[in-house]
Amino acid sequence: MITNLLKEVGRGKRGARDLSYEEALLAANAILDLKATPAQIGAFFIAERMKMESVEELEAFAAACRSRAYRAPIQQGLDCAGPYDGRKKSFYATFPTSFVLAAAGLPVTLHGSESLPPKWGITLHDLLREAGIDAALLSREQIVKAASDTGVLYVPAEEWCPPLKALRSIRIELGMRTVLNTAEKLIDYSHSPYLIFGVYHNTVFERMAKLANQLHYHKALIVQGMEGSEDLFIERPTRTYFVENGESQLHIIDPDAYGLLTSVPEIDWTAAGQLHEAEAVLQGCGHMAFTNQVLLNAAVRLHLAEKVESVEEGLYVCKDLLDQGAPLELYHKWQHAMMGENALHCRTT
Repeated sequence: MITNLLKEVGRGKRGARDLSYEEALLAANAILDLKATPAQIGAFFIAERMKMESVEELEAFAAACRSRAYRAPIQQGLDCAGPYDGRKKSFYATFPTSFVLAAAGLPVTLHGSESLPPKWGITLHDLLREAGIDAALLSREQIVKAASDTGVLYVPAEEWCPPLKALRSIRIELGMRTVLNTAEKLIDYSHSPYLIFGVYHNTVFERMAKLANQLHYHKALIVQGMEGSEDLFIERPTRTYFVENGESQLHIIDPDAYGLLTSVPEIDWTAAGQLHEAEAVLQGCGHMAFTNQVLLNAAVRLHLAEKVESVEEGLYVCKDLLDQGAPLELYHKWQHAMMGENALHCRTT
């Protein structure tokens, strides 16, 4: 079956065609259930990469992943969909930003895995491990309890969507992005009405905007952020697409418009360095560039999720929260819940 579909997408630049949603779903089911051979799966991924995936193909793979994942309306808020291949050159602003948002009353869902190609960067998994948390070893109940106590849900994607783990070795052997690099970010584990989604190239804006509409998010912001992440730049404007009610429009977010434009220091990032700076921001002693970046990202996300009337109001709310220490308190509570009583005791004695 997949052989016939592979012939359609693998005929070369002029002969290849996009699959219909129904055809792409057949391919996705065969791949995620490992009913196709590793050679067929690899060939399909490469052919799609060369052809460029259509909206219908991406939607089918996202739907197939969703049907095989544990998904529940644990906390319906904002889904932060960043690249699972991590960061190499930029600050992980979305991590401390999540605790600012939760302190402001907006539940946040984060998700990720061990690093993947093509970037092989530092991931949220790495940051959590530096904080004493191995999310892959935690029970689903413990993770959900931490989320209910704090408003921050972190999903270890390969544990909650097992086919992603099963396909890891093939993705590593290929060493390039595949359709899964997009689909895994759209599984929407907690049925969030709001989405912030990072892209690397602005050429995919329109496709991703259409896809966000077809996946029925109430509102979405597609961000051409740092290293293809969902994080806005603080040293220059960021191109974004705002999506709502079947329509989308280009929106440039300029930190200078809010008095936040800041030069960013060059840092050779490690997971330990990322965690240290994230905690420093929450403690009120972080570098100004990273503090401003967290403030801007948090304010824009609060506005997207209709928690504030404007980005300016969001900035005021977020700065006050940081000054009062509420996000730091939530972070420590979440860390405690994710580590468990015994692990935390061992780490601090």
